[in-house]
Amino acid sequence: MMLREFALVGAAILAITACGQSADSQGASEATANETASAQQDAGAAEFEAISGVYEPDYKHRYITFSYFHQGYSNPWLRWDNWTGALNWDAEAPENSSVSITIDATSVDSGVEEFDGHLNGERFFDTANHPEITFTSTSVEKTGANTGKITGDLTIKSVTKPVTIDVVFHKGAYDERSDKYKLGFSGETKLLRSEFDLGFLVPIVSDEVEVVIESEWEMPAPATE
Repeated sequence: MMLREFALVGAAILAITACGQSADSQGASEATANETASAQQDAGAAEFEAISGVYEPDYKHRYITFSYFHQGYSNPWLRWDNWTGALNWDAEAPENSSVSITIDATSVDSGVEEFDGHLNGERFFDTANHPEITFTSTSVEKTGANTGKITGDLTIKSVTKPVTIDVVFHKGAYDERSDKYKLGFSGETKLLRSEFDLGFLVPIVSDEVEVVIESEWEMPAPATE
């Protein structure tokens, strides 16, 4: 359980206990709850320490998946196996950070080899002529303590459209075992495939596609003399 979750649970327990106490003791309990929450938040700050610099995806812990509604029957989940990128992280002002991603479009994986062949074909990603999918951020907006929106240009099949990704920042810290700084993010967005020349079989297969990103990024710790 994350430290902030402990803080919320502790505050809730103290609030419930206070219902059976006098006004004076209730005020004291509320003060204690606030102090506890503040202390937990201060302790949790260490979970978000990662220095500024250029981070790369940890290839063992990075996933881009997408889903659509198939003929009214199911919501399949697919992924791209191979992608890379660069995250220019500004620790002091995360909204000044930027990210770029390049996906090997040929690595699309549905779990069904025959379908993967169709997805690589002309009616879908046409990877013979468009082997890469790219995303380059144009702005980062901080919306909460650990949430934000990343807007950027997504290019598929030579069609470029603006896309906004809702992101959650989980953790940033120094990993002693690997001697690297690490960052962890989740991201979600929705897009219409017809806008990227991928509209084959719409509306039999949904036009809207949900994209989910789970990623860890890493940067070697600077050498010390």
